[in-house]
Amino acid sequence: MEEAGAAVAAAGEAELNWSRLSVTTETLESELEARCEERRGSREALLRLLLPHNRLVSLPRALGSGFPHLQLLDVSGNALTALGPELLALSGLRTLLARNNRLGGPGALPKGLHQSPLSRSLQVLNLSGNCFQEVPASLLGLRALQTLSLGGNQLQSIPAEIENLQSLECLYLGGNFIKEIPPELANLPSLNYLVLCDNKIQSVPPQLSQLHSLRSLSLHNNLLTYLPREILNLIHLEELSLRGNPLVVRFVRDLTYNPPTLLELAAWTIKMRNISYTPYDLPGNLLKYLSSASNCPNPKCGGVYFDCCVRQIKFVDFCGKYRLPLMHYLCSPECSSPCSSASHSSTSQSESDSEDEAGVAAHRMQKVLLG
Repeated sequence: MEEAGAAVAAAGEAELNWSRLSVTTETLESELEARCEERRGSREALLRLLLPHNRLVSLPRALGSGFPHLQLLDVSGNALTALGPELLALSGLRTLLARNNRLGGPGALPKGLHQSPLSRSLQVLNLSGNCFQEVPASLLGLRALQTLSLGGNQLQSIPAEIENLQSLECLYLGGNFIKEIPPELANLPSLNYLVLCDNKIQSVPPQLSQLHSLRSLSLHNNLLTYLPREILNLIHLEELSLRGNPLVVRFVRDLTYNPPTLLELAAWTIKMRNISYTPYDLPGNLLKYLSSASNCPNPKCGGVYFDCCVRQIKFVDFCGKYRLPLMHYLCSPECSSPCSSASHSSTSQSESDSEDEAGVAAHRMQKVLLG
């Protein structure tokens, strides 16, 4: 134990590596107390403590009293059911790795975590491979967090309060049971990597187009059949993984079209025929309704729509090889986009489909993984 657990010191910093030694909590307690006594009065501080793949069932009490300068703690691959209050005393901790344990029940994280010094120091937190069914509320107060990994748990949803983690750069939530992506996720200005693979997600909110720093988006092995048109606004996106989704392989037109109301017909007629009017000529509800008009995306149409529109899946060529299905809206069933006006069959599509978007997106995407 002495040789295997020898501290590695260099340039005023030290690492203690006790990986894969079958260490129990009791043994670790006594060893850390002894180390603490040895270091008392020493100018050298322990910065990294590596304890993965042992037999720990709890954190040792000595951890909180003798190692105030610890920056990295790795307790992955143990049998921990809770991270105790000892953790709160590690005021300088930057990286906590606790993957592949048994965390997830009540009290899995110490009370007051979001009010402790860790809320200002902790930058990397890996809790993947545990038993969490929801994102612990206390994690959402760790304002300095840059990387959060909760993959391989039992998460059912992503809380809207995820937007509180304003420093977050990497969010890994793959391998859960998540069905929806909250729009609030788009309020993370520094997010570079978003991993939501191997979930039950059926749609992507258009608000994600506001993630202007996003470079990698992993959505493979979900239940997606299309992506919102707004995804083209992710100007820094370099990798988009979509394999393992029921993405359509040919043009699909959704002809479900509810008849417009009289209010919409009146507004549509005014817009399409350019009828001039003053605020005194029309009822107040019609005036307000006129301001909600949306322009048809078909450049050859020039029409508008209000509540009634036709959804259509439109393929966009991102990099000359992969065709990506995006949802867009048309003003009526009679209106057809340039890419589908010739035929509804995928076998007769022109290679120049969506030339405007293809030209824009081709230089943005480096990898679109569909297979």
